[in-house]
Amino acid sequence: MGPRRRLWSYAGVGTRVAVGRDGVAGELRVAAPLMAGLRAPVTARAPWLTAVLNATAARPGGARPAAVVVGPPRPGPPDAAAFLALRRRGPRTLVTMLGDGVGPAPGGGPPARLLARDDGAAELLAEGVCAFLGSLRGPWRLQLAGLPLGDPTVRALAARLPDGLVANARSSGTADGLDGLGEVRRSRDPRDLERLLPGLLAREPDARRRDFLRAAARLHAAIGQVEVAVLGHGRTPRAGLLTLVDGPDRRPWTGWSDAGGLDAVRGAPVVSLTAPARGWP
Repeated sequence: MGPRRRLWSYAGVGTRVAVGRDGVAGELRVAAPLMAGLRAPVTARAPWLTAVLNATAARPGGARPAAVVVGPPRPGPPDAAAFLALRRRGPRTLVTMLGDGVGPAPGGGPPARLLARDDGAAELLAEGVCAFLGSLRGPWRLQLAGLPLGDPTVRALAARLPDGLVANARSSGTADGLDGLGEVRRSRDPRDLERLLPGLLAREPDARRRDFLRAAARLHAAIGQVEVAVLGHGRTPRAGLLTLVDGPDRRPWTGWSDAGGLDAVRGAPVVSLTAPARGWP
């Protein structure tokens, strides 16, 4: 399905919707300054979500992406945006965050964002999301996961969906302790990624996850956001790890170790919002 757009107006501020890969990819590009300004994690930025778009587009019957965007007419950056995925489950549409379930993804913190410049923008975004849900054909269920504690858009959505459930959980991640085991070579050179990638892919049994890992790793290596860490020398390293890096933010992503040093740890809290199915005849 190609891009589909609607427009709602709130005192001169427009809320538009795009459904389909091309339309959502364009909204990701326009929202990049908002993502950067809000210090969204790598997994809620345009490059990662573009890799998600490419991966889901290649899957028969994959989720349809959608974007609800609040702000002035393009080409200006928006004030708020929600990037969603629509999955048909029989007669029902399941609405999730774009990227949910597409992996592997780094742990240790909330991977998703409902992007809003301020509380006012969050209120408008929640109103726009609810209007979009009401426009869907047939019954729908909302299941937004992986969001940060205190998210203002979650709060605004919960106020508009009184039967919705907001739940908190503790994320888990990986602690990079490789430096305590010996000499570790670290690099952001894409050529070093290519040397390590076959060993990482061989340890991933799921073909779809392998394809996404390969594409996302190469994309982020090309923009300097993947660090490759290798413990040991020669053709058979003792451990390898990919870490997503954005300034001071480091998120161990995926790897293996025959010597330890990659321990599971508790991460930051994450929030989910679930609203039961609506729109049944």
